[in-house]
Amino acid sequence: MAGGFVSQTPGVRNYNYKLTPKVFVTCFIGAFGGLIFGYDLGISGGVTQMEPFLEEFFPDVHRKMKSAHQNEYCRFDSQLLTLFTSSLYLAALVSSLFASTITRVFGRKWSMFLGGFTFFIGSAFNGFAQNIAMLLIGRILLGFGVGFANQSVPVYLSEMAPPNLRGAFNNGFQVAIIFGIVVATIINYFTAQLKGNIGWRISLGLACVPAMMIMIGALILPDTPNSLIERGFTDKAKQMLQSIRGTNEVDEEFQDLVDASEESKQVKHPWKNILLPRYRPQLIITCFIPFFQQLTGINVITFYAPVLFQTLGFGSKASLLSAMVTGIIELLCTFVSVFTVDRFGRRVLFLQGGIQMLISQIAIGVMIGVKFGTVGTGDIGKTDANLIVALICIYVAGFAWSWGPLGWLVPSEISPLEIRSAAQATNVAVNMFFTFLVAQLFLTMLCHMKFGLFFFFAVFVFIMTIFIYLMLPETKNVPIEEMNRVWKAHWFWGRFIPDEAVGVSAAEMQQKSV
Repeated sequence: MAGGFVSQTPGVRNYNYKLTPKVFVTCFIGAFGGLIFGYDLGISGGVTQMEPFLEEFFPDVHRKMKSAHQNEYCRFDSQLLTLFTSSLYLAALVSSLFASTITRVFGRKWSMFLGGFTFFIGSAFNGFAQNIAMLLIGRILLGFGVGFANQSVPVYLSEMAPPNLRGAFNNGFQVAIIFGIVVATIINYFTAQLKGNIGWRISLGLACVPAMMIMIGALILPDTPNSLIERGFTDKAKQMLQSIRGTNEVDEEFQDLVDASEESKQVKHPWKNILLPRYRPQLIITCFIPFFQQLTGINVITFYAPVLFQTLGFGSKASLLSAMVTGIIELLCTFVSVFTVDRFGRRVLFLQGGIQMLISQIAIGVMIGVKFGTVGTGDIGKTDANLIVALICIYVAGFAWSWGPLGWLVPSEISPLEIRSAAQATNVAVNMFFTFLVAQLFLTMLCHMKFGLFFFFAVFVFIMTIFIYLMLPETKNVPIEEMNRVWKAHWFWGRFIPDEAVGVSAAEMQQKSV
């Protein structure tokens, strides 16, 4: 069998539940955690091309930017400038590992609150920054906030949502990320027109608003039934499950959660156990999906959209406006995933989005190569510039309904409870590590690889699409504690899953032994 598709997974239970207002509201508020990540993604690229910001902190970059004879590929190349952006993601990598323990011991909501709090402090440091040291300290604190939020929010959403709508609810996290990006680009557009240093300070300081939203949201949110059982609040967990499922008939699902919790308690060292062969499918998928997500090249667009558009010959104001347009398109297209992921499944969106990104990325590289060549000098006409923007929008649309939201959804839903926090921490750590690398190296890579950089990312888009086709089973509509049955039914991963790990409840085991 050539692929990993499973249309009907044997033995997967169908629980009794309704879509209740409570689960909708809690998942909506929980998704606020994506706002802080999105706001930072959108704000940093715009700030780093504001002339007052560059004049104060990066004068060498400002001089190169103003040079009439500067190689277009290299006009923003500065390791110190990229460190301003990328230091956040290195801090997020470190904090995600601590967040795993806090999420497991104290619950998902308190990990979310801590993420919002540290992000709030970081926004104050950046807004009032007087030197590079204050900027970097602020970025590191922002990174700690992002690490905690990215570790806890996708798990929270996956555990609260009903199985047949888990994809849509979890994709709310990506919607919040993109919404944060759009809001940030709009703010940058207006603050860039303010004179003096007030513009970039407002942009960076307003990060405190999404931070307060996630802090307040975390305080009013209930914890998930899975987390309550894990921490010994069994009665409260059953009441919560009845509340969010809209029925008192939750015994079967509740028993599965209890069984999963009992099994997880046997695992004393989740970081050690995640390396066992029985968890190899989850570990490999959890590592490779964020790896490929960052090497799609999307952060070239997200981090440095205004910088990239200036490189293509747009003025400062036009580059911010173009970045705003691509952000709005990404937000709208993310809703496509929200409404289709539980109907058509994860694999279809992954594969279609990958093909769309591959074609558009190659076309972008060809056009930039024709206009600027290898020397990086030349002019680009309005028609060609608009065509490149259109191709970027097509590329962004493909990412927005595939690798963007699914890169967070799939890793958060595929692991059993005993390793779920460690697996999600691994997902965030890998994501943040390669986000850091791309953010730190992109401007240098653009300077040296020139238009070939787009072909570089296109190669990874091709590889990751093949990887999904062969290695990822379909997980739509599968209860989160029944996921081992999916791996057991897969043509390749099934060999790693022992028979006793396919979600058979204690009652069923006892009945079989009688």
